[in-house]
Amino acid sequence: QLQLVESGGGLVQPGGSLRLSCKASGFTLDYYSIGWFRQAPGKEREGVSCIASSSGTTNYADSVKGRFTISRDNAKKIVYLQMNSLKPEDTAVYYCAAKVSGYVCHMDKNEYNYWGQGTQVTVSS
Repeated sequence: QLQLVESGGGLVQPGGSLRLSCKASGFTLDYYSIGWFRQAPGKEREGVSCIASSSGTTNYADSVKGRFTISRDNAKKIVYLQMNSLKPEDTAVYYCAAKVSGYVCHMDKNEYNYWGQGTQVTVSS
């Protein structure tokens, strides 16, 4: 019954902001690393950011460093992705995913076992 549900996507103008949420249920979030991935039309799914289960260490794709921030609230079982200074090239379906992990997280989609359904982010004027 482990589930991940994304929310918070929508249409935003270039330079705007959105905050995505990933709500977990059916497991204790403390022991899982969470990654955010995105997939644009005609492109491969790519890693955006991740946060480790134990240390809270984060990692970001070069394309979003300085603009996106990942955080987690284990008590509420929610992981957030704050997205600022959005660009048209950020347009994609965004997915959150979970895996059992330790001090460090990676953004290899093949390492993640559980996935949400995705939420659409569109950046356009």
